[in-house]
Amino acid sequence: MDRRSLIKNAGIAGVLAAGIAPAVHAQATVRWRLASSFPKSLDTIFGTAEVFSKSVSDMTGGKFQISVHAGGELMPAFGVVDGIQSGAVEMAHTAPYYFYGKDPTFCLGCAVPFGMNTRQQNAWMYEGNGLKLMRAFYAKYNIINLPGGNTGAQMGGWFRKEIKSVADLKGLKFRTNPFAGKVLEPFGVIPQSIPGADLYPALEKGTLDGLEWVGPYDDQKLGFNKIAPFYYYPGWWEGGPELDFYINTKAWESLSADFKAVVEAAAAHANITMTAKYDAKNPIALKQLVGSGTKLRPFSQDVMNAAFKSAQQIYSDLNNSNPEWKKIYSDWSKFLADQNAWFRYTEGTFDRFMQQQKL
Repeated sequence: MDRRSLIKNAGIAGVLAAGIAPAVHAQATVRWRLASSFPKSLDTIFGTAEVFSKSVSDMTGGKFQISVHAGGELMPAFGVVDGIQSGAVEMAHTAPYYFYGKDPTFCLGCAVPFGMNTRQQNAWMYEGNGLKLMRAFYAKYNIINLPGGNTGAQMGGWFRKEIKSVADLKGLKFRTNPFAGKVLEPFGVIPQSIPGADLYPALEKGTLDGLEWVGPYDDQKLGFNKIAPFYYYPGWWEGGPELDFYINTKAWESLSADFKAVVEAAAAHANITMTAKYDAKNPIALKQLVGSGTKLRPFSQDVMNAAFKSAQQIYSDLNNSNPEWKKIYSDWSKFLADQNAWFRYTEGTFDRFMQQQKL
C-alpha cells in the first residue's frame, strides 16, 4: 500500500503511528492562510478549522502550516469565495449556502430547506455523486471543495414573541440563511443575512425581531436567550448543513500527492469531529437554557406545511430557470428519496421508539 492510500484509510492516529510524517520531511515547508466565515468565540465551528490545521501540521511534522483567521480578519465573513477565486488566500472554511446570491446551486453543497440530515449528506458526498457534481460546479470559481464539518439538525431560532401560525411571521425581521429567507418571504418575513459575530448587537438593538444561528451550545455562548425568550424547533431549513473547506485550484494543484492526501485526511477528521462536538454539547446546553427560563416551542404544523410548500415551489422554479441547479438537484433529490425510504424503516422508527422511553 502506498503512502497516500494509507493516509486515506488509516485515519489520523494510524497515520502518525505508521510513521508517515517523517516521509514528508524532505519536502519544502508550505505555508497557507485559511479565511474562516466564523468568529473565534465559537470553539465548534471556528474550532473545526483549527482541528484541521493542527492535523495537517501533525501529519507532516510541521512541514505544512495553515494559519486560521476569523471572519473579518483577512476579509469579510461572506467574502471568502471571492478571496479563494482571486487567490487572495489559499483556503477558506465556510457554509456554502451563504453564497445563494451568487448561485442557489451553492446551497446543495451545504443544506436546503427540508433536505438531507447529516448522515445522508455525508453519504451523498462521499459515496454518491455529491463531491463529483459539486467539484464540477465549483470549477468556474477556482475552488476545490472538501466536506469540513456538519452541525447536525439545527434549531429554528429565537423570537421575541410566540409564533403560533404563519400569520405571526408577517413583518418579522429575521436572520437566517439566504435560501431559508427566500422560502419565508411569501409569509411577509423580512430576511436578514448577518454574520455570526454581529448577531447579538443586532438582536439587542431591535434590528432583528428574531434569528437563528445553530443550536443550544453556540446560541448559549452568544447570549441570545438574554433578549429573545422563545426558542423554536426544528430548523427545517437545515437538517444537516455541511460546512466546506474551499481550496484555490492553483494552490491545490501545487501540492505534492502526499500533501494532498494529508489535506483530505485532515478534512475528513475535522468533518466528523464537528458533528461529535455538537452532539455531545447541545443536550447539556439545552437543559441549561430551559432551566434558566427559555421557552422551548415547536413550529406548528401550519408553519411547517406552508414552508414545505413554499420550498417545493422554489425548487420547481429553479429547475426551470437554472441548468446548474437542475443538473445537481436531480441527482440530489433522487438520493434523498432513497435515503428517506431507508431511514423510515431503520433510524426513524428506532429513534421514535427510543425517544418515548424513560432511560
